[in-house]
Amino acid sequence: MAGTTRVVSDLFKGIALFTPGGDLVYCRDNNKQVHWHSQLCLVLQELLKLPEPPHFLVPGYTATVDRWFCTREKRIKTVAELYPAVYRYEPLLSVLFDLEDVVWKKADWQEQACNPVIIETYRPHFPQLWENHELLIRLDERWEKELKNQFRPVDKQKKDDLLGHQGYILRLFVSGNNPSTKHTLKKIHHLLETQLNYPYTLKVIDISKHPEMAETHHVSATPTLLRVWPQPVRRIVGELSDVSRVLQLITTN
Repeated sequence: MAGTTRVVSDLFKGIALFTPGGDLVYCRDNNKQVHWHSQLCLVLQELLKLPEPPHFLVPGYTATVDRWFCTREKRIKTVAELYPAVYRYEPLLSVLFDLEDVVWKKADWQEQACNPVIIETYRPHFPQLWENHELLIRLDERWEKELKNQFRPVDKQKKDDLLGHQGYILRLFVSGNNPSTKHTLKKIHHLLETQLNYPYTLKVIDISKHPEMAETHHVSATPTLLRVWPQPVRRIVGELSDVSRVLQLITTN
């Protein structure tokens, strides 16, 4: 009976989210049901007073652990995975998640989400993420309570969607600061705020100022809207007034 108790208590899901500056927010969920990366983004937003949750850090600056009991082999198994940008933190993660003799697997590089050149474009809007505040925060009941208090009771569905979904990373390519560009930005912002109901990060890129970004993403006309996360990459080129078409682009797996 004691052995069975030990097996149950050892099962957990671990998630960690780093900033480019080296700060860390992580959780260890024994129920394996909650504490997704979107929650860690919310904690970073609250801690560092960010204008919005930094969903663009997912997945490039993350690490995950899954420990379960394999009924076929009658033993506990562990899979630990982290992305190249945070591979240097492997010893710290092993200590935080109490992983002895576990080999961390380096997750596959995902160009759209992990490219340091792309991540760097967010620095002017999120400078706090590039500073080292020496933060090492474990998401616990205190933080859960604070997160829940950010939503009114009438917003329960919105809260459930936000905490249960890892969110979207979007890029809108425009050309110049002209009336057409301003109209496009206004329509896209209104659509995302009123229709999407999921966490998102929208990066606007002016190809007249950053032609290299257009080349990297194979953008030849504007406006172009790209969903770069989750995979696969999807795009709409040209008119973006068709709400149902834009939502389908963003939400279709």
